[in-house]
Amino acid sequence: MRLVFCGTPAFAVPSLERLIRELEFEILAVVTQPDRPRGRGLETVASPVKQVAEAAGIPLYQPAKVRTEEAFEFFKKLAPDAVVIIAFGQIIPQRLIDLAPLGWINLHASLLPKYRGAAPINWAIAEGETRTGLTTMRIDAGMDTGPMLLQWETEIGPDETAPELAARMAAAGPDLMVATLRGLANGTIEPRAQDNTQTSLARLLKKENGRIDWAARAEKIYNRMRGFTPWPGAYTSFRGDLCHIWGRPDASATKDFGATEPGTPRAVSGELYVACGEGTWLRVEAVQREGRKRVAAKEFLRGARLQAGERFGGD
Repeated sequence: MRLVFCGTPAFAVPSLERLIRELEFEILAVVTQPDRPRGRGLETVASPVKQVAEAAGIPLYQPAKVRTEEAFEFFKKLAPDAVVIIAFGQIIPQRLIDLAPLGWINLHASLLPKYRGAAPINWAIAEGETRTGLTTMRIDAGMDTGPMLLQWETEIGPDETAPELAARMAAAGPDLMVATLRGLANGTIEPRAQDNTQTSLARLLKKENGRIDWAARAEKIYNRMRGFTPWPGAYTSFRGDLCHIWGRPDASATKDFGATEPGTPRAVSGELYVACGEGTWLRVEAVQREGRKRVAAKEFLRGARLQAGERFGGD
């Protein structure tokens, strides 16, 4: 099967590496986003997918936009049987989709139709889901709306973070993608339309998503901490500064401290607790005030010397 592979981040790498190894597939070219500045030094860095393609000697194409006539001619000349697309980062126009007889096959990191969009792993954790999975689908001109092919399910660990879950799902992707391509080739897969009444949106993460709502239950705040790791994280305000927080719910504190105004800190035996909604409490493990390094909660308490009436998020 003649393939073009479109992808950009590390999540797509295991599937590309597997398709390179499988002799039944020929990777005609890899299409990835242009090199962009990253990190504090803003050095131009190649995408993880580009690095794998270069090491394997596969031709590369890095269009700023795939809606151009140049991009259309590129795909038309290669005439692939199918295009594999994983976290590529651009919307594909219908006329490109129509060029591949077996379609453009996407590996999406949710159990569609739930969590369509840019950040399905993050939002599944942030919303407290206990299960998620992968879906292969034929893309259409919509946002993750095409017919589904195969799915793989997994539990979300109670303390699992977005990067941890993403690594597990990326590792499971190659088997599902290979099975999908084989099934399409031999006609054993029947595409299934998505139930549009069951959809949810995993919108692109923004910095404000990380702001802690102390009126929410501690469990919900913890889910958002896990889901929004490493960015935007979970942050609040303290004495006029932004302050990133790491911690977890503590049921014993609910019993021992009783209810108080959300955001109120309490220091007990060198441990820092913060009141949350519905009488729940978050035990803080680490704090990073704006412009300072991350420190353990005990060190934060020694330096902050909490005053009566102070609250996180209160200014």
